Amino acid sequence: MTDLTPRLRQALSIDQQIALGTAATRLAEEFTGVYGPETIERFLRSGYDQFATASTVPHYLPLLAERFARQRLQALARVEGHHRDGRPVVLFLCTHNAGRSQMALGFFTHLAGDRAVAWSGGSEPGTELNPAAVTAMAERGIDISQEFPKPWTDEVVRAADVVVTMGCGDACPVFPGTRYENWDLDDPAGLDTAHVRPIRDDVERRVRRLLDQIGVPVS
Repeated sequence: MTDLTPRLRQALSIDQQIALGTAATRLAEEFTGVYGPETIERFLRSGYDQFATASTVPHYLPLLAERFARQRLQALARVEGHHRDGRPVVLFLCTHNAGRSQMALGFFTHLAGDRAVAWSGGSEPGTELNPAAVTAMAERGIDISQEFPKPWTDEVVRAADVVVTMGCGDACPVFPGTRYENWDLDDPAGLDTAHVRPIRDDVERRVRRLLDQIGVPVS
């Protein structure tokens, strides 16, 4: 198991140290020959710190940090030319990354399968997914309950071929050479499932249209 530096071990419980060490080992194996332990640990630490300030379930912090670090490392590998598989990458952004962008991600992943890559993020990430959005998506047979609100990062935005924004306004990042779309959708925050369903259906229509535009067959 990859050893953690004293900085990363500081203020962590024994269980968290073990979990993060295991995560670092998995990531090191996945990115062998691409990124070294220092880069992997930096991304892990950044993710852990990000979620530690908001999470109310410390037990899951190492898992969230690992998943976030993996996404960032995958994006960085694309930006730096270490990984080219020809698949289009779409990034869905909203304010809290708890409702609209998560539903879009769920539909996109469900419909595109492994023929495209999708990520999501928020300008002011919440602490949990909108439960009405989770329920509304479950009605369509799509489980988004294991996703989590997270911020966007420069490498994730730069790696995207298409960035879809939903209400994040001027906070949304803009990089040259990237295609941007703004989807004018109602915010599902605070709404019950009945009122989220029309938003969900609108999201699905837009995702299907986007997939057609970028030439990705729908499952």
